[in-house]
This record gives sequence, structure tokens and C-alpha cells, in this order.
Amino acid sequence: LNKLACAMAATNGPVTSVQDLLEHVKGQEDQDAKETWVIVDVRFNLLDVDAGHAAYCESHVPGAQYLHLDNDLSRPKTKHGGRHPLAEPVTLMTRMAALGAGLDTPVVVYDDKRLAYACRLWWMLQALGYTRVSVLDGGFPAWVGSGAPVTANVTTPHPVDVPPIPDGYRGVVDKDTVREAVATISKQSSPPSSSSSTAAASSDPVLVDSRSEARYEGREEPYDPVAGHIDGAINLPWQGVTDDKGHILPVQQQRERLSVVDGKQQLIVYCGSGVTACVNMLALNLIGRHDVVLYAGSWSDWCSYMSLS
Repeated sequence: LNKLACAMAATNGPVTSVQDLLEHVKGQEDQDAKETWVIVDVRFNLLDVDAGHAAYCESHVPGAQYLHLDNDLSRPKTKHGGRHPLAEPVTLMTRMAALGAGLDTPVVVYDDKRLAYACRLWWMLQALGYTRVSVLDGGFPAWVGSGAPVTANVTTPHPVDVPPIPDGYRGVVDKDTVREAVATISKQSSPPSSSSSTAAASSDPVLVDSRSEARYEGREEPYDPVAGHIDGAINLPWQGVTDDKGHILPVQQQRERLSVVDGKQQLIVYCGSGVTACVNMLALNLIGRHDVVLYAGSWSDWCSYMSLS
């Protein structure tokens, strides 16, 4: 079993192992589980937005409920704000209460895309005050690969009261804050441009672009009308958090990968639309950085203000 996942269960940290979840599912079936966990399937495909729910209907972890990136984790798009603007807190928290999750309820989230969508919900919930949210290490492929049971049956949830609604998400910034960071970075004699560069001082802001190297460099852009990256940002692709099967790499490897930014006081993380950046947010959380902020609108918001002429 992955050492990281073994060390961090849903009640204690942001990662749950297949073994831990399986033991709980068996306990639920035997009616001897000590407490109820809410399991959320967030499988999704940007190129086929109905594919995730279809996959859920075909088979999922017993007891899991489904949430949709566009319909549940995002609010409707407008001209600015990005392709996946964060759902209103009241909307998401009401939805979670309907699934049986209060602020202290263990919530385990999984997908089949190396945590790309699971981390989005993980980040959103912890940013709203939920205290026991985790992602399933390896996701649904690891669950299936272990021989754990799957089902097509949808369990009826047991709703709880909606908790107090905060004014917004903790640890999120908008384009104006990012513009200030860009202005500060531009004053540095040698602004960072790759993961091998470091900022001039620990107090200087650092922008982390979580997209692939090809998108960061502007060599390809499959989703947004403009290619490139925010001036001064360094590139740490989100896929580096896991191995190719979606298992989270050990903490020491996370530290080594993130050494270029760890120690910097102001970290702003972004991606294309505020989704896969959350995988880097998870990695930073694992090495003890709980002060990092997310530019939720990300590149899709940033480039919406650029002239397309």
C-alpha cells in the first residue's frame, strides 16, 4: 500500500487509502461502522461532460453519490471569471447537506483522472470550513484494481442540516491580486520563468502555473482562446503530484518537487480554470503549506481580459 495513504486516513488528513475506504464500506454494509462517511464520485471529462455521470451510473463505490463539475462544483459561466467559476457557497453546502455531510462529517472524494476533479471538491470544501475531507489515493481505478466491490445501485442519502454559510471561500484571490503580484515580480531583476528558477526574496509573490509544459509555453491550448501563461509564473504541472496510476507520491518527493517554491511567503496557484491547480494545492498541503491561495479564475479568466484582435 502507498505509504502516504496508509499514514493519513479520512479523519486525520487529506488522503484516504483504498484499504481504509474498503474497511469502512464493509462496516457500513455490516451496520457496525462507527460513523457515517459521505463518499462522492466526481468523475468527469472536459470533452464529454456527460461521461462522468454515465460512468457513475454503470458502476461506482458502494454508497457513493455523484457531483458534476459543471452543475454542482461550478456556477454558470459569464464573460469573465473563468470556465469553471466556483459554485456559490450556499449552493455547494446545501448540496453537501443533502448528501449527509456536515462540517465534521468524513467526506471521501474520488475520480479517475489522477485526482484532477477530486482535488477541486477537496479544496472547495476545506475552504468552506469542512474539517474531514480527503481524496481517495489512486481514485476509482485503484479501487477497481484492488478487487473492491462496485455497484450500480444508488444509495439514498440521509440529509443533515445546512451548516452556517460563510461569506466566501478561504484562500482564494481574483485577477486584481494577481495583477499586483505580476507587477511585483516584474520589478525583480530576474523573474522566475521555469521550475528551476527561484524568486529573488522569500517575501516576493510566486505564481505557480499548474498546467502542462506545452500549455504553459503556449505551444498548445485546447480549451482557451489565447495560449501562454501569466507573466512571471513558474511551471509545476499538476501531474507531477501523482504517479501515472494516480497514486500520490511520498511526502519527501513532494518536498523535492516543490522546493522551488517552498519557503516563499506568497504563493498563488492557478491552472486553466481553477480545477487541476487544486492538485498542487493538495501537494502543498501535504508538505505543511496551508497558506497558499488559489486564483480560481485562472488562465481562462486572465486571458478573457486580453485583446483577441
